[in-house]
Amino acid sequence: MNPTDLDQLGARILQMADQLAAHSDQPDALTVAYLTPAHRAVAAGLQRWMREAGMQMHIDAVGNVVGRYAAADPTAPVLMTGSHFDTVRNGGKYDGRLGILLPIAVVSHLHARGERLPCHLEVVGFAEEEGLRFRSSFLASSALAGQFDAQLLDRADADGVPLRDAMRAAGLPATLESITALARDPQRLAGFIEVHIEQGPVLLERGLPLGVVTSIAGSLRMVATVTGVAGHAGTTPMAMRKDAAAAAAEMLLAIERRCSQAPTLVGTVGMLGVPNGATNVIPGRCEFSIDIRAGDDPTRDAAVSDVIAACEAIAAQRGVALELQRTMRVPCAPCAPALMDLLAQCVARAGVAPYRLPSGAGHDAMMIQRLTEVCMLFVRCGNGGISHNPLETMTAADAQLAAQVFLDFIRHVPGTPR
Repeated sequence: MNPTDLDQLGARILQMADQLAAHSDQPDALTVAYLTPAHRAVAAGLQRWMREAGMQMHIDAVGNVVGRYAAADPTAPVLMTGSHFDTVRNGGKYDGRLGILLPIAVVSHLHARGERLPCHLEVVGFAEEEGLRFRSSFLASSALAGQFDAQLLDRADADGVPLRDAMRAAGLPATLESITALARDPQRLAGFIEVHIEQGPVLLERGLPLGVVTSIAGSLRMVATVTGVAGHAGTTPMAMRKDAAAAAAEMLLAIERRCSQAPTLVGTVGMLGVPNGATNVIPGRCEFSIDIRAGDDPTRDAAVSDVIAACEAIAAQRGVALELQRTMRVPCAPCAPALMDLLAQCVARAGVAPYRLPSGAGHDAMMIQRLTEVCMLFVRCGNGGISHNPLETMTAADAQLAAQVFLDFIRHVPGTPR
């Protein structure tokens, strides 16, 4: 197989994804957290492929792997593309990585043909998006958007290692000055396109290999701590208990009810625990996460207000204390109509009926949208649409179609920054 042949790009993309999946923090699952040895091995693989594809490349101050395929005109604007290469714990091998590997494969094809684009194409392998190690979602893309949170440098992982020390151990400068210097100039950008596996069943159920994203749902995350009174499980009457876990359970159901009331609204409690719990002890403390998302900010914010009010009312009724700490708020990111329309035209030229859909998952494009206009191409997810899971899958045929659409798109992007 010649990896630069146009009709072999899909197979090449899946082959590269398989090779990257060999690097993991866990021997029995695909887990790649920010700046671990496995993470650095993946970065090295991306560097090698970018060089082979004819790109100039470097590792920036937060560990992003950045490749540049220069236009013939040195004054041309920059079209950005890319996605993340870190993973969730026990994740899938296409989430994020498809959006890096596909552009690399396409650039390899262009380089073999000696073809240059009307824009400089910058392919970014974002080093951190999932927040697995430092609870720092969008750390890498926020730096390019000029939105890096300086307080993160002092945040420690589960082993007590501060982010600053982890960066230095990986050979990064770990200074705020070096990170803030990464911010891109919006006047130099022609836009951003992210290719991503759908992570859902919509395209699969409709029999479509590709979809054009209309907007990326904004999310708000909180950590809830419910404090009651621990007591003996056998000697405290039910009516006299201040059970933190029972109160939390009622709050979870309130979240589920409220977040079932609008089409794009979702609410999730993904983490729930009783610290130092025991079988024969009434829970005196319960902690859980809250993640609320919607296709527009007003819908999400109204739900958040109602959820907070409901949880506070439950706490008061049960005689427990409730503390809610907001850990993240990311506004919705609408995709640019002109870029969406161009992407839909490219999908149609590939012989696929253009279908537009929102993204319920967060993506690096949300952060880059603060800099420039963005669009996203979704690629069908197999196995019922399951993602963030080792069962995540896609076909070489779908990757091939996506590569052809991406190639068509980058050839026709207007070379005028916003």
